[in-house]
Amino acid sequence: MSSKNASKKSKWSLDFSSKQNTDLPSPPGYNHSTLISQTEVVKDHHLIIKKSWDLALGPLKQIPMNLFIMYMSGNSISIFPIMMVGMMLIRPIKAMFSTQTTSKLADGAQGSGQKLVYFLGNLANVALALYKCQSMGLLPTHASDWLAFVEPQTRLEYYGGGVSFI
Repeated sequence: MSSKNASKKSKWSLDFSSKQNTDLPSPPGYNHSTLISQTEVVKDHHLIIKKSWDLALGPLKQIPMNLFIMYMSGNSISIFPIMMVGMMLIRPIKAMFSTQTTSKLADGAQGSGQKLVYFLGNLANVALALYKCQSMGLLPTHASDWLAFVEPQTRLEYYGGGVSFI
């Protein structure tokens, strides 16, 4: 009786492992001529290059926003501007060290150009952060910052309320 049950199946079940069901019609809307394999979809080279250039140009697109953030944070020494400058400095440095491991950048002739643009964009963001540090007075750029016996620079002008005092 078990062999009879094994050979007899329910009328609603189909065995797709065998080639016996070739008499079934195709579902509505299915067309054999428009069948595209997944490997052809993945190999769309132009789309990959476009997305890679979008990723490579990302740091350059961040420069206007970083300039706006620099303007809005001001030059005072407080926690908010220090945190903003710190993040503007740390993120591009981390991105520069991970340029080789950025998997989205294409390989080949365009890949080296994309990596160069990505690196230079992050380098420009580091330069902006260093400029902000210098304008806030955080970088030791004078001899008096390093040597105790050198007198600090004297101010030639003082500004107060938009009026210059000499």
